[in-house]
Amino acid sequence: MKKALLALLTLTILYSCGEAFKPKKVDTREVPINAEERARKNVNEGRGTSLGDLVTGGIRGRTTYEFSTSNPMWRASLEILDFMPLSTVDYSGGLIITDWYSDSNPNESIKITVRFLDNEIRSENIKVIVHKKICETNNNCVVNALQENKISEELQSTIIRKAALLKKESEEKK
Repeated sequence: MKKALLALLTLTILYSCGEAFKPKKVDTREVPINAEERARKNVNEGRGTSLGDLVTGGIRGRTTYEFSTSNPMWRASLEILDFMPLSTVDYSGGLIITDWYSDSNPNESIKITVRFLDNEIRSENIKVIVHKKICETNNNCVVNALQENKISEELQSTIIRKAALLKKESEEKK
């Protein structure tokens, strides 16, 4: 009895899914004959992806796919900030956040946030925010985000310059 009920339930589920698996009718005049063109059309319409897009950073929708080791902005930022302990590093979200860092004065420390807005090496595609914490005692600290300050401007320009050098080096290797 159990086996019959299980078989009936399985057949019912498979039959109800049958409509979803039927091939859709396609107008052959709108489908490219060349396989590469057909694959490119599918990728552009969001129906698939290709390894070429993933490796070369091709655009699909509004997202670019690029491995972190091949992204010069990302590599430059990590190299510039390598002296600071990192708290959060999220390549897919385009975010690097350092931990609080104090060099000589234990009552003052900074925390840096780097946001990537695009992979193209341009100053408007990266945002550097520096937070400064000043503590009079262990429990009495004031944290401020330093807007448009010299540290963030210097970091941003250094990252852009380093990224440009890394990109030039990788192009010369090719």
